[in-house]
Amino acid sequence: MPVRTVGKRSRFRTVAVVALGAAASLALTACGSTKDSAGSAGGGSGDGTGKVGVILPLLTSPFWQSYNDYVPKTAKSEGVDALKTVNSNSDPSQQITDINNQLNQGVEGLVVAPLDSAAIEAGLDQAERKGVPVVAVDVAPDKGKVAMVVRANNVAYGEKACDYLGKNITSGKVVQIMGDLASVNGRDRSEAFRACVKKNFPKLKVLEIPAKWESDTAASKLDTLLNANPDIKGIYMQAGGVYLAPTLQTLKSKGMLKKVGESGHIAIVSNDGIPQEYDAIRKGEIDATVSQPADLYAKYGMYYIKAAMQGKTFKPGPTDHGSTIVKLPSGILEDQLPAPLVTKENVDDPELWGNTVK
Repeated sequence: MPVRTVGKRSRFRTVAVVALGAAASLALTACGSTKDSAGSAGGGSGDGTGKVGVILPLLTSPFWQSYNDYVPKTAKSEGVDALKTVNSNSDPSQQITDINNQLNQGVEGLVVAPLDSAAIEAGLDQAERKGVPVVAVDVAPDKGKVAMVVRANNVAYGEKACDYLGKNITSGKVVQIMGDLASVNGRDRSEAFRACVKKNFPKLKVLEIPAKWESDTAASKLDTLLNANPDIKGIYMQAGGVYLAPTLQTLKSKGMLKKVGESGHIAIVSNDGIPQEYDAIRKGEIDATVSQPADLYAKYGMYYIKAAMQGKTFKPGPTDHGSTIVKLPSGILEDQLPAPLVTKENVDDPELWGNTVK
């Protein structure tokens, strides 16, 4: 599969120029702790070497398939000795077992994409007891120790979807097909969309489908909802990787899949930025998506785990790669990477990661 080198940062060049002057605030400081010191930020030998385990939440989504493809490439470019990825197959309990298995294999660092923001604490506690640093990707834990969360601003996802639909639909019913509310991502996107509509577009009525990142659940519940509400005017899908195909299939089966510009078109905004969404935008089947940076999740997951294994820590502030590190209410640091809105105007931008995979 041809893939653009993810170390290339041209997509953020404009922002990075501004951020470079403030990059000194992103101070790296040695924490001086070792693997044998439980609760340390560091681990390994202090030089960033040692095996790193990488745990995926699932592989049924094209988004996570792309992330999985990026992992070995970015590990190599960042000088990280990553083991073969482990797939937790959408099971939070299995993910804790996977973490323990990796720890028992003697890994010096872990990069984990949590399935459940609360349940992951058990695995994080096991890693902390062994002095093994963890970087969380895509989902922030509610509790537990991690060196960094690598994630885009999921509140912005819901707000961007709301803003697009609200500006293109004057009134009527819109549906948000939600993710798993046990995940902070599902909560952030759902609450942000709901609040934005209420505040800025009060003539829209939000109907909701809790689908738990499950394509079959999304299809079944959308079918039922459309039977009762055939006058739906908009749909917000919180994960195109699992919801795009069932949503389009359901609409098509009911004769409701109209192209952008046609009478009866249902405006659709998605999240992920996978190639299939871009194709749907080009065909006029959906209107927009928010590109979640699978390539940068892999790149900076590796960057931060290596830094943690070297005993380095970070502070809130702008970075040199066009993002901002923020402190979450839990006290955990999160590097919030940019996630642009993609429409027919910019869908062919070669800098979008979804245009670099086939």
